[in-house]
Amino acid sequence: MNALLEVKNLNVDLNLPAGALHAVRNVSFSVQKGKTLSLVGESGCGKSITALAIMNLLPPSASYNAKKMEFEGHDLLKLNEKKMSRFRGAKIAMIFQEPMTSLDPCYTIGDQLTEALTEHKQVSAKEALNRAVFLLDKVGITGAASRLKQYPHQLSGGLRQRIMIAMGLMCGPSLIIADEPTTALDVTIQAQILRLLASIQKEFNMGMILITHDLGVVARIADDVAVMYCGEVVETGNITQIFNHPIHPYTRGLIECIPIPGKTKPGEKLGSIPGIVPAPIGELWGCSFRNRCSLATAECADRGLALNHISDTRSFRCIKPPNDMPIGTPDEKPDKKMGKADPMAIKKEERI
Repeated sequence: MNALLEVKNLNVDLNLPAGALHAVRNVSFSVQKGKTLSLVGESGCGKSITALAIMNLLPPSASYNAKKMEFEGHDLLKLNEKKMSRFRGAKIAMIFQEPMTSLDPCYTIGDQLTEALTEHKQVSAKEALNRAVFLLDKVGITGAASRLKQYPHQLSGGLRQRIMIAMGLMCGPSLIIADEPTTALDVTIQAQILRLLASIQKEFNMGMILITHDLGVVARIADDVAVMYCGEVVETGNITQIFNHPIHPYTRGLIECIPIPGKTKPGEKLGSIPGIVPAPIGELWGCSFRNRCSLATAECADRGLALNHISDTRSFRCIKPPNDMPIGTPDEKPDKKMGKADPMAIKKEERI
């Protein structure tokens, strides 16, 4: 099956006074049509920078290169700014982390929604407004027509996030990049937004990249997962494999931090990962996680630590995966002994 988006060996460097900061290093992944890939990791691991590189929206101090960055058969690396602007919004849309800073406070919601459509499509102002009303209603905003004359500050955080989703859908893109779309929302609104994203994706058969540090969100909506640490992908797999059979010590540490309903007792101490993420500045070698890993040995400092590929979708970056950790297969049922059969055992649209 041909991937909607395929990225191979993406590298992004930021030029700082202290030296080159290697924000993204040899990152590879693919996104299938109608599927959700989640990029997971701590703040500063390179998730958002990866998305900005795909959109060619990196800051002036950044430089990037890749072996391959192909979208729907188009080589994004060969597109100049003018040609790339035709893809942004029209073919690839991005939902940013904080809608209050992403929406322009000086323009009405209607003006901001219709701008992208009139820019990319040959439609009249009336047709653009009708499309805006249709999508506002689709994302669950009541009184959609009356909202067009409102300004961002007149709306709640949940409504602004729904506006951002509607804005991303205006031109009918094939790929949505959602960068922490639920971070600033309370739990109830968060669940509503996740249901909305899942239903919209299914209806329009779009691919989606979900960027988050919240494994609870990942479990609800993702099909495939790429775990990032210090600018690198350290493990990939489908949702069942990552949650039930994590291989990399960092992935296992993240999952151990999650309380398990019915298993984790009130007041019981949760798992944690000691230490801090190293600064990816200057020359780097070996495993970036070795200073925080209880399994680390002298071999972990060797140069050129590459991903070990088990299959097309399953890989890990570690020289010594635990022998007692079974490796899941795409069709394997979740391991009930680990207490994580729910929600991975059921379909994505039923998890949320």
